[in-house]
Amino acid sequence: MHINKAYLSAAIALFVAANTSFAQVKKKPVVSPRENPAAVTQQIKGDVIPVDQAVIIGKLPNGLTYYIRKNVEPKNRAELYLVNKVGSVLENDPQQGLAHFTEHMAFNGTRDFPKNELVDYLQKSGVKFGADLNAYTSFDETVYQLPLPTDSTKIFEKGFSILANWAGYVSFDTDQINSERGVVLEEERLRGKNAQQRLQQQWLPIVLNNSRYSQRLPIGKVDILKNFKPETIKSFYHDWYRPDLQAVVVVGDFDPKRVEQLIKDNFSDLKNPSNERVRTKYTVPFEAGTKVKIAIDKEFPYTLAQIYIKHPEDKDKTTTGYMRGIRVSIFNQMLNNRLSELTQKADPPFLFGQVSYGGFLGNQDALTEIAVAKSADQLKLAIDAVLTETERARKFGFTESEFTRAKEATMVGMENAWKERDKTKSVSFVGEYQRNFLDQEPIPGIDWEYNFYKNNIDKIKLSEINALAGKFISDQNRDIIVMAPEKEKAKLPTEATVLSWVNTGGKGVTAYVDNVSNKPLMAAPPTAGKVTAEQKDAVVGTTTLTLSNGVKVILKPTDFKNDEILIRGYAMGGTSLAPDADFISANMADNIVGSSGIADFNQIQLGKMLAGKNVSVSPYINETTQGISGSTTPKDFETALQLIHLYFTQPRKDADIWSSTITQTKSVLANRSLDPQSVFADTVAYTISKGNFRRLTPTPAQLDKASLDKAYSFYKSRFADASGFTFTLVGNFDVEQIKPLLEQYLGGLPATNSHETFKDLGIRAPEGLVTKTVHKGIGDKSVVQLLFTGNYDYNESNNLQMDALEEVLNIKLIERLREKESGVYSPRVSAAYSKIPVGRYNFTVSFSCAPANVDKLIAATMDEINKVKQNGAEAVDVQKFAAEEKRSTEVQLKENNFWASYLSNTSETGSNPDLIVDHIKNLDQVTPQTVKDAANKYLSGTNLIKLILYPEKNSQAATK
Repeated sequence: MHINKAYLSAAIALFVAANTSFAQVKKKPVVSPRENPAAVTQQIKGDVIPVDQAVIIGKLPNGLTYYIRKNVEPKNRAELYLVNKVGSVLENDPQQGLAHFTEHMAFNGTRDFPKNELVDYLQKSGVKFGADLNAYTSFDETVYQLPLPTDSTKIFEKGFSILANWAGYVSFDTDQINSERGVVLEEERLRGKNAQQRLQQQWLPIVLNNSRYSQRLPIGKVDILKNFKPETIKSFYHDWYRPDLQAVVVVGDFDPKRVEQLIKDNFSDLKNPSNERVRTKYTVPFEAGTKVKIAIDKEFPYTLAQIYIKHPEDKDKTTTGYMRGIRVSIFNQMLNNRLSELTQKADPPFLFGQVSYGGFLGNQDALTEIAVAKSADQLKLAIDAVLTETERARKFGFTESEFTRAKEATMVGMENAWKERDKTKSVSFVGEYQRNFLDQEPIPGIDWEYNFYKNNIDKIKLSEINALAGKFISDQNRDIIVMAPEKEKAKLPTEATVLSWVNTGGKGVTAYVDNVSNKPLMAAPPTAGKVTAEQKDAVVGTTTLTLSNGVKVILKPTDFKNDEILIRGYAMGGTSLAPDADFISANMADNIVGSSGIADFNQIQLGKMLAGKNVSVSPYINETTQGISGSTTPKDFETALQLIHLYFTQPRKDADIWSSTITQTKSVLANRSLDPQSVFADTVAYTISKGNFRRLTPTPAQLDKASLDKAYSFYKSRFADASGFTFTLVGNFDVEQIKPLLEQYLGGLPATNSHETFKDLGIRAPEGLVTKTVHKGIGDKSVVQLLFTGNYDYNESNNLQMDALEEVLNIKLIERLREKESGVYSPRVSAAYSKIPVGRYNFTVSFSCAPANVDKLIAATMDEINKVKQNGAEAVDVQKFAAEEKRSTEVQLKENNFWASYLSNTSETGSNPDLIVDHIKNLDQVTPQTVKDAANKYLSGTNLIKLILYPEKNSQAATK
């Protein structure tokens, strides 16, 4: 576990969590602002963007729109979506939360699928509830997704009936409504009852200018969810679920004409209501000037500022608007590259900084600036650093070299998509057609887009990009939000002071200097090795080469992608070989070296050198292995191998990166104890590891004792001997053609034949019955983890039975805890098993719930486990597992990512990779009896750890 990496990303993750409430609307950030609405008359309209001829677009007489596209990736699969221009913004006052509640009810009974028959039928067909079968509700839309197999005509055609039932025939059975109230309230508890939600309630009305959006959060109001009458939700459904506001999107491996007929057969009878209500288009109105809001919360662990400068949405859907979108994308890319460079200073001015212009909400676009401070008393420094870069761009613009790299990177992304045009997953097309229906986003197809970029990107002038910052920056319709821990209240500025900081930010700024290196990546190629042995495995289609330095290379050429090669490399050892005194340093080694550049290039220079190339290579060190993870294309394959060679032979030590990492990690740790989830996670880690410091959050004192020299030295020791390394390459390559490159760069790696392996540190979960409770947090919310542990005989047969037990209990606990008890939103069962360092398993049941229901829901969980132990699995649940596993395996076997991970894993564990070809056939080895046997073996309860988080206010009542 790489603690430092988790912490450094925490600020970003928390910011995202705090902002997704209104960012749910999926808009493509390719539009540009206007200083005033009148400017629209001055715009020069471009050519109309054509519609991709590969998609069939039609409209039924009742107004329902449909999109159909044949696409064979993945084979024998299709994506069926029902898209509704219906969201929470349409709710009247007594209906708040019922747009989302309607989405739930669609899975709880329709005309043709009473009660839970719909989910039951689909699970038997191999569709997994939650992972595959799902839906979401936002302010302006509700979308249902249904992935189905097409090699079963019956199942596929039934899918259109299911979509039609959602579109017009939801039952709204009173008993089902009452049962689902608890589930929706638990979803509100799971996603809310925390600092982010409480802070959001303070700042969201400010940012949304007190518009209707600020009063219609999709989750709604708790008192309404508890008490609304069935007629109220039926009224919402009657008014808004109607064909003229709906689209059916179907993409996959099928006959398009047959699909078009199925849509006509299933949806033509849907009718729009008489006296149809007008579908109002709500907006976020313009507000003059700047509003400032300082929001604090007891449990919020960061101090950050967000600045929103809102502009009217540009609705130009012609080539002029498309061109403007490319300019905006390049602007965002270049500005954020500059901000990223600041984090590589020895003492960076912020934990995280970002600026981007894009779609917002309610006919608005926005320039959004984010600065996460290292501490409350460094808030001004963080804000000023972000504003300085924006002002630098406004005053001096970008350099030609930055511009050239940004255009190259932009074209690489477009070329990637174009080269994979016949291997594009169906779900990608669905997203495009969904946005076309909801937002009129053009859908010209990848050929048109690629050619447009190729023919026009060099027509973009740097002066046009440089002018954007001046257009985006304004002191009108601007909001400044500061969020901070309550304990830092005394250190926070006044709203007037914050406004003055923002108004004066970036004064005295100087022009940017582009730090580039013109040296070649490698001065001279290494001395090549030779292939000394070659072994083919016809069953899985691999060739294994042994090189003269002992390196092994497992090669699996595929045609799953046209322009992708994935690389995995590992050797045994890892941080298990670091002495306790050096562990903290050793555990940071891969992150430090991976962030420091390579050879004579710092990370900034390296990134710029690789602009325009399709290559990503990074070293890693975990507890038992060290290795390399990478991805590239046939064109840039040699560059990837050069990077791998250099990470072995010329890793770079950067004192600034070390100082930056230590500073930022300490900053994140400073207020970690304020967050209940972090305190609970730390308790879980401490309990499961019996307090072994290698599995725990590092302390500032431990970080003070860590050393760059020790980290660097440990890294070099882990990569000093390549003879123990095995590399796996999967993708589009020819074995014979790449052999010389493998001999050159992998065969040329140093080898000492040390025969090192990992050390078993003896870290095990405690045996027996352990209960640990944590009392932290002011929200009415508990989290439960039940952990069964023990020794494990790692093999294909046991792994299959463990996977089956996991899914059977997932099904049973959804039925019991969610559907019957209405006590949780999303119970999770997770089985983990390993062979290294020794055979062990962890079987975890986790859920969030009301504190008052903890004991009842734990008892219900144990009751379901005991039923399986006593009676075995129900035959129907075994059938569901087998169907789901068969369908997912069929797709995985055609994916490079699966094979790269699978072949590397079987090599590490010494397993037979050929067994995968029989995996689907072996599913018949799972029976109600084998699941019963597995439950009794692994869930005996002999070793059971119960971990429970209670809020502070419940601490006395909850202690037993």
